[in-house]
Amino acid sequence: MSTPSVIKADLTLDCKGLACPMPIVKTKKTIEQLSSGQVMEVQATDKGSLADIQGWAKNTGHHYLGTIHEGDVLKHFLRKASPSDAKEEIKFPHTLTNAELEQKLDAGEPIIVLDVREPAEFAFNHIPGSLSIPLGDLEERLAELQADRAVHVVCRTGTRSDLACQLLADKGFKQVQNVVPGMSAWNGATEQSI
Repeated sequence: MSTPSVIKADLTLDCKGLACPMPIVKTKKTIEQLSSGQVMEVQATDKGSLADIQGWAKNTGHHYLGTIHEGDVLKHFLRKASPSDAKEEIKFPHTLTNAELEQKLDAGEPIIVLDVREPAEFAFNHIPGSLSIPLGDLEERLAELQADRAVHVVCRTGTRSDLACQLLADKGFKQVQNVVPGMSAWNGATEQSI
């Protein structure tokens, strides 16, 4: 069975060159211009946008149709939900600030810092001792985490980590917190793994 060579989109959004959270921020705003059932193509170069778009669509009721890889460009296709299928986006309620996480780390608390950014982002700058599991791999790698320990989830801005926290909570993790604003404003210790 062959895949169609062209998928017709009613609207194309260019997010090439933008890093998280901008592709999803622009997607949220732009999808409002569509009527229910219309298809939107989001072009992005941020590899993390795949998990971001999928997670956001699942949480809001919009239909993620798929992604086509063309070189470095990811073309994500979404169908706008009907009013009866649309859900209000809910933010994960349990957060802590960068400063609060830094205090816990300085105190030696037995916590897991889970970094859900893409591997390249993690390699250049991450919190010492943090565990790297990109959001797109998280569901299949849950066994690497201990559900009975506190898990503090970090990404660049708190958007991707919010989706990760919701996934972890849905899978039975009880002590999950989203670190905001995340690595974009982290002033604590960092290291590289390159």
